[in-house]
Amino acid sequence: MSVASEFGEVRGVAVGTWFESRSAVRDAGLHRHLMAGISGNFYEGADAIVLSGGYKDDEDRGDWILYTGQGGNEAGRQVRDQTLTKGNLALALSEEQGLPVRVIRKQRRGGVDGYVYSGLYSVRRHWVEASSDGPLIYRFELDREPSQGEWEPQEATGHRATSVMQRIVRNSSVTQYVKELYDFTCQFCGVRLEVDAGAYAEGAHVRPLGGVHAGRDAISNVLCLCPNDHVLFDKGATFVDAESRLVRTATDEVITELSLEHYVNPGNFSYHRTRIAGQAY
Repeated sequence: MSVASEFGEVRGVAVGTWFESRSAVRDAGLHRHLMAGISGNFYEGADAIVLSGGYKDDEDRGDWILYTGQGGNEAGRQVRDQTLTKGNLALALSEEQGLPVRVIRKQRRGGVDGYVYSGLYSVRRHWVEASSDGPLIYRFELDREPSQGEWEPQEATGHRATSVMQRIVRNSSVTQYVKELYDFTCQFCGVRLEVDAGAYAEGAHVRPLGGVHAGRDAISNVLCLCPNDHVLFDKGATFVDAESRLVRTATDEVITELSLEHYVNPGNFSYHRTRIAGQAY
C-alpha cells in the first residue's frame, strides 16, 4: 500500500489508538515502513518513528525521548558506526525545519503485543556519541509537543490535535514560513548558517507565547534569527524599537536596523521592549 507523506496528525487517528501490528500502523497512514524505525526521507524530513526496543541505548520517559538513529545494529548490538544518511538525515532535517514527528510505541496490552500512537513530538537536537557497545551512534532528543497534553502510557487518551500539516503545505508552520521567507538568514546580523542537514535558523516569538505574556503563534509575532541573536533577544539583552526598527542593546547601543519583509505588530515590539528587555520609553 502506498502511503502519502504527511506531517502532523493523521485524520481519524486519535492519540492513544492501539494497533495489533506494524502493518496496521502503516495502513492507518502513521508510518510508511514495516521494519525501519524512521519513516521519511533525507530530502523531506522524518514524519514518524517507532520505539520498539531494538536499540538498547534508547531512553523513553514518556514526554521526553532520547532516540538512537538507524544503522549498524545487528541482533540488538551496535557493530558499526552510524552515518548521517537515510533516516538519520531525515530526522536531522525535521529538527532544522521544525517539522512534527509522530511517535508510535511498541506496547503490550492484555498479554498481546501491539503498537500505540503516542502523538506528536519535536526533535530538539542531535549529536554523535559512542554507543554502549562502542561504535558511534546518532542521538536525537525529542520532546512531546505541548498541544498533545501529557502522555498516558497505559490508557488511550482519546485526545487529538486539530492541526494536520500535509507535506505540500509545508508553510503551515508559522515559524517555518518566516524562516523560509528570509531564506534562513538572521534578520539582525544577516548570517545564514549551514549545518549538516542544510540551512539553519530559529523562529523567535517577539511577545512570548502563553502564560502571563499571552503572545500569539502568528506571523506578526515571529522573527527569523540565528541562535545567538535568538538567545540575546529572548533574554532581553537586545530589543527592537517599534518606530525606527533599530535593534538596540540593553545599554541602548544601536546594533543595526532590522531587516523586515513581513508585517510584525508594533505592539509586540513594544511589549518585548518594556516587559522582556525592561526598557522604558
